[in-house]
Amino acid sequence: MSNIIVMNYLRSIGFKRTDGLPNEFPFTLPAVESIGELEFEPPVTFLVGENGSGKSTVMEAIAVGMECPAIGRSDANFDDMLLPAKRLAAELTFTKSRKAKRRLFFRAEDAMGFTLRVKDNLADLKDMERHFDETLTGEGRRRAMGSVRGQRMALQNRYGADPDSRSHGEWFLHMFNERVLEDGLYLMDEPETPLSPIHQLSLLSILKEKVNQGCQFIIATHSPILIALPDAEIWNFDAHPIEKVSWEDVEHVAITKAFLNDPESYLRHL
Repeated sequence: MSNIIVMNYLRSIGFKRTDGLPNEFPFTLPAVESIGELEFEPPVTFLVGENGSGKSTVMEAIAVGMECPAIGRSDANFDDMLLPAKRLAAELTFTKSRKAKRRLFFRAEDAMGFTLRVKDNLADLKDMERHFDETLTGEGRRRAMGSVRGQRMALQNRYGADPDSRSHGEWFLHMFNERVLEDGLYLMDEPETPLSPIHQLSLLSILKEKVNQGCQFIIATHSPILIALPDAEIWNFDAHPIEKVSWEDVEHVAITKAFLNDPESYLRHL
């Protein structure tokens, strides 16, 4: 990625004011309180930190502020779980270089919900086709059935006749490939959740390919594999203020290395 010149869609985020923030979640999270200004210089930025550090909350606030629709079973505008993120987004400024043609927010837990939504849509279109076949005649019947069948076949060609036939990880990678197109801003929260190590390496390859197509990614993750992507930047949410960190200095990397080198020292007390 180092030879690619990319002007990111989102350059930075920061608070509109420096004092007087609400005394409530998520503003009381140490990482959120110390945001200052986060700059997104390379096309791929990783947010790392322990559970509860605030990285997912900030990711969700970016999704709200940048109007990134979520991949899932329900519309993000009606997702009560995003209410804290909406409050945070309202207090942030979003500095942009240009407008992304496409914007999407991937949450690991939404992959299954999206699968169910695709299945429901396929079933609904098939029912409509059957209904038109039974209730209409002549040219109206032909046109109506042709339109619905065309929509069903387009959806089926894109995601398969039976989305459940793939494993969770295979479906996630397939969906990712289908929905991530050139010149887009894509946010991802813990995408490694459904992925085996091999599939995480596949995701790395896809990320590199998509960056070549003018995409920007901001990814919250616990995966030592994903954050090894060359030329990516890593922000550590366990530090206050949040700070840039090298791959070797990420705690998840150090712990994983230590465990693999000497698992018995970790397991003997279990």
